[in-house]
Amino acid sequence: MHIAYSALQQPEGDNQYYNSLTPVPEPLLRYQAYQAACIKYQEEIAAIQKYMPGWMPAFK
Repeated sequence: MHIAYSALQQPEGDNQYYNSLTPVPEPLLRYQAYQAACIKYQEEIAAIQKYMPGWMPAFK
């Protein structure tokens, strides 16, 4: 029984309010994807901001 219970436990993470049974709202998923893309391309964004201060990718 302990093995089955521990297999269902999820470690604490960034998304502690949602588990696999609770659907994550689409706007939250879109915002998290936007943040991930900004982090992934932060060097390219910084290079663009040299010529266009304050520029950020559009969030749709």
